[in-house]
Amino acid sequence: MGIRNFNIIVLSGLLLWSCKTVEPEQHPNVILIYADDLGRGLLSHEGQEIILTPHIDKLADAGIRFENVYGCMFCAPSRASLQTGYHDCHGNKWEISRAGLYADITRGKYTREQVENAYDQQASTVPDEEVFLAEVFRKAGYVTAQVGKLDWGFATTHKQLKRHGWDYYYGYYDHQRCHGFYPPFLFENGEMVMFEGNTRADCGKTAEWDKDGGYDDRWSKERKKTYSQNLFLEKMIDFLRTNKDSSFFLYHPTQLPHGPSAIPEIHPDFKNNSELTEIEKTYASMVKLLDDHVGIIVEELKALGLYENTIIVFSSDNGHEIYYPSEGKIHKPMLNMQTGEHFDNIDTKYYSDLVGDVFDGNDGMAGMKRDNWEGGVRVPLIYHWPGKLQGGKTIHTRVTNYDMINTFAELLNIDLPEGKDGVSYYPELIGKEASKPHEFIVFASFHGPALVTQDGWKLRYFGTKDIYQLYYLPDDYREERDLAEEHSEVLERLKKELIEACDGDIKNGWFSYQTGILEMPEIASDD
Repeated sequence: MGIRNFNIIVLSGLLLWSCKTVEPEQHPNVILIYADDLGRGLLSHEGQEIILTPHIDKLADAGIRFENVYGCMFCAPSRASLQTGYHDCHGNKWEISRAGLYADITRGKYTREQVENAYDQQASTVPDEEVFLAEVFRKAGYVTAQVGKLDWGFATTHKQLKRHGWDYYYGYYDHQRCHGFYPPFLFENGEMVMFEGNTRADCGKTAEWDKDGGYDDRWSKERKKTYSQNLFLEKMIDFLRTNKDSSFFLYHPTQLPHGPSAIPEIHPDFKNNSELTEIEKTYASMVKLLDDHVGIIVEELKALGLYENTIIVFSSDNGHEIYYPSEGKIHKPMLNMQTGEHFDNIDTKYYSDLVGDVFDGNDGMAGMKRDNWEGGVRVPLIYHWPGKLQGGKTIHTRVTNYDMINTFAELLNIDLPEGKDGVSYYPELIGKEASKPHEFIVFASFHGPALVTQDGWKLRYFGTKDIYQLYYLPDDYREERDLAEEHSEVLERLKKELIEACDGDIKNGWFSYQTGILEMPEIASDD
């Protein structure tokens, strides 16, 4: 995905967006919980047997579960797609900044003002006509809040968050700092909030491998006092109580269960499980903590009398990732533990049973985070609205994260500018036939882009070998049978569609740090 100046976002024909007059009390509150690297196979209602997630399961059982849902293959593009309504195979729809400078505040190298100014000066101007997810809610009279791993990254600023429509926010500006759970500081509405006892510039990030000292560092409390996810929960509860008489949109992009694995204590469910390694118990406890916090939020909604009029949406940014390698059991980078070889991602690929992944976070699918196999991009999606949405229903229509802005715009009767890639699935949520579902969904990856049609044909591009592969997912869940030669006419048709979706250049969907992320901004010397 190439980076272009934000000023040249394709705006030809883009209409000034408007909203119809809407009374806030007519509409439900909305809470969107966006998990980090949570493959759908980690949820017990999807078949997970080791980690039980009863609170998320209750949302699915009493709400609507989507079967064929696509995020993106990686953190920042997925969050950008969610908030903008554009897929990640364009060359010019957003900018991704490079993380790292905010840690230098703790090191004493730069001031907070120097870092923010550098990022703001680097960022292109967002056109006035552009609209983001939070702005849809604001136009409908809602109070908007974001708590957690802020914006789409990999670094952001107060100015950018306000432009994206957030009335209130609390969390990390820098996604690299999110790899640790003990921040020396977070940001709240532009103010830097310090935490005494958290003094590590890396926020307490630990090694993934125990052989590198990971175990001792993970459990040491030195310079690590306050766990970020607990801070997030406190702020969300405060927000609910403060805004209980308003219509609100609360977006919680949590760090969990992104690694390296870290948790204040092992959850009781796993303490005595002799079949799990210590680091597997740690990771499982992170998933469990996320589920526990979902339960606390639900109980708070009930206590405040908001439960019946609140839509809870639960999803994730991308597919599963391994954050619990251990000597002799599971290796990282991924190895086929049966052969000792790395996967070539053409004929051989990641499957949980081949690498020793006891959790099978990808639910039996091929690939993982960063891949354009299904396991890299398929995510859970649940909508829960008591008494309004049919409980226990599963929707099989293929939808994606860049559909959410269109869906809520239709719910709230808000007009969007032309040119968004998303399609509203609101009619299906309320039991009607989808008006016009996607003909196909596209997504980028570190291998190259891919396209999946509504009826299940999948075209996958592998850039380093200039190879196109074709699969038919309804008969091939694990993507084991390449049908490119057998169905050459389908391949050629979808190849044209994919290249066109990539704005005429297949490289726009072939993500790399060199082409997909801005350079580190320069900070002028005080001399």
